[in-house]
Amino acid sequence: MTAAPAHAPLLEVRDLAKHYVARGATLRALDGVSFDLARGEVLGIVGESGCGKSTLGRTVLRLVDPTAGSIRFDGEDITALSRRDMVRRRRDMQIVFQDPFGSLNPRHRVAEIVGEPLEVHEVGDRAGRRARVAELLDLVGLASDAGGKYPHEFSGGQRQRIAIARALALEPKLLVADEPVSALDVSIQSQIINLLAELRQRLGLAMLFISHDLSVIRHVSDRIAVMYLGRIVEIGPAAALFDAPAHPYAQALLSAIPHTDPARRRERIILSGELPDPANPPPGCAFHTRCRQALPRCVGEAPLLAARRTATGTRMVACHLHDVG
Repeated sequence: MTAAPAHAPLLEVRDLAKHYVARGATLRALDGVSFDLARGEVLGIVGESGCGKSTLGRTVLRLVDPTAGSIRFDGEDITALSRRDMVRRRRDMQIVFQDPFGSLNPRHRVAEIVGEPLEVHEVGDRAGRRARVAELLDLVGLASDAGGKYPHEFSGGQRQRIAIARALALEPKLLVADEPVSALDVSIQSQIINLLAELRQRLGLAMLFISHDLSVIRHVSDRIAVMYLGRIVEIGPAAALFDAPAHPYAQALLSAIPHTDPARRRERIILSGELPDPANPPPGCAFHTRCRQALPRCVGEAPLLAARRTATGTRMVACHLHDVG
């Protein structure tokens, strides 16, 4: 298999859907998600709990199989790969989970945990794997004797460093970070965020960084995708989106961010109602039941994610308020 040209996106997702059927009802966890991810780029994924962020991360890696759509990774459509061929591809795409304790085997020493991907993929001999484990532990800022200890002997932040070391063992091109700091103390979160940012620069990693914490997303992302009820409703450069969000849902999310500068404070937008049931979403634009700017056409016509004219230029937005023409 030949890799895609260096200028081509590392990841191309088109019309990705993941549906679950239970008791005769279809829950649309993902409902037509499309985006590209450049090599070395960090795309932040943000939205309320239940919007499909984590499902997106797992589906892109094919930890769960999509219902429809395509996922092209490095020029190859991985939705068509067999399980055996996906094992080969997993060398290039890894994940860091939210709970660093739950994702580590408590019966294994750290050296075994970090070295397991090397054994599974038969990388190097025993001496070479030991040297690689030591290199990885140093890379994530852990002491040289960490390999002989068990996960319970470490703090939450240290355990997440172990998980990151394991994810980097095979030198992946893509890292999915699924709420990697939300289970950690606030005092430790910045250390892990800075570590990921440093590793991204040093190793040229592309990342999907999933979080509900807007301050974290802004700090680490080149671009940001805002999700609502299984769909991306806005995607654009991080600075532009934070300065002037275009979609009413993005505006409501970002209005909650406090500013010390009075000139930059926004009107606080309080969303009415709860997130609709994904098994029974509203017709038309799924956000129209909570949107204070909803138009009559929003009730029956779902807007497409497309280039729209906004106050700060053209951006990808799924909203009739910004329809061209």
